[in-house]
Amino acid sequence: MLQVGIVGLPNVGKSSLFNALTAAGAPAENFPFCTVEPNMGTVAVPDPRLPRIHALAGSAEMVPAFIRFVDIAGLVKGASRGEGLGNQFLGQIREVDAVAHVLRCFDDPDTAHVMGSVDPLRDLAIVETELALADLEVLERRVEKVSKKARSGEKDAIREMDLLERLVGALSSGLPLLELPLTPQERLAVRPMSLLTMKPVLLVANVAEGELTGKARHSVSGLAGVTPGPEGQRRVVLVSAAIEAELALLDPDERQAFLGDMGLQEAGLERVIRAAFEVLDLITFFTTGEKQTRAWTTGRGTRAPEAAGLIHTDFQRGFIRAEAIGFQEFESLGSMKAARDQGAIRSEGREYEVRDGDILLFRFHV
Repeated sequence: MLQVGIVGLPNVGKSSLFNALTAAGAPAENFPFCTVEPNMGTVAVPDPRLPRIHALAGSAEMVPAFIRFVDIAGLVKGASRGEGLGNQFLGQIREVDAVAHVLRCFDDPDTAHVMGSVDPLRDLAIVETELALADLEVLERRVEKVSKKARSGEKDAIREMDLLERLVGALSSGLPLLELPLTPQERLAVRPMSLLTMKPVLLVANVAEGELTGKARHSVSGLAGVTPGPEGQRRVVLVSAAIEAELALLDPDERQAFLGDMGLQEAGLERVIRAAFEVLDLITFFTTGEKQTRAWTTGRGTRAPEAAGLIHTDFQRGFIRAEAIGFQEFESLGSMKAARDQGAIRSEGREYEVRDGDILLFRFHV
């Protein structure tokens, strides 16, 4: 299951946002390190295509895809040296797929800021520096180990040393590793190190209510110039934790009316999840039948056998073919029977790359 770690300095609204997104009831008090052990909450991924497929197919059950949010302890300057809960924080963040970095962009005299003033760009720099320092420590230990083999002439070690020196050089010059152009093979080689600055990032600007719905948005204007990664693996998402907290208390009908009154088309949860899918380059495919309609999440470029393996390993092991139809075509035809009658179902083989919105039936034999 996709995991997104919610991180940031203490008292920026991490736990308040987590509570609103997951309704998990995590504590959100006005003092640093309120979150010690990471809170986890699982949320269904909103996708309007799923209930439509479910209705047209007449399935008995509907199962959405899920995303897990992890509320991680607040980080402070010096965390890479163990300050505050630094070591614990850094260990927790290594386990997530993407980082949602909450930046406080609102003034509130009743809520203390550990740095004494509101400055999201400064806060961003503090956290990114600590992550980079932690990565440098990991890389320097690896360099020490590999360099001995490289000096003895081992070809694999020489190639790895070249890569390690590029990584160290990038971090030393202030460039997060996410923004360093690497080949797919190089990214695969560094994955076991769980480097923090390699993780896709959402910059979640926690703004006041008026900043979210108004045109000014002065508090986040500086974030617009933040350099994105080479693959677009960085997004700025505007959220008001105060508005999300109110939405979490409402039933679905009241929630939609509240959003309309606020001039908003969707809740912050949907913006955060969509941005997470974008930075991780994920897509959704569906399976449907008499018993169940279900959404599945996978990476863009996943081939049909690997997608089948998400459902059951036997499906991948004995894969024969995938029968596929896109959501829009299925919706226009109205049923699988009509799709079959009109020859709209495609037969796809082992090399087929699953597309977002595909409705798939896997044929296999074991």
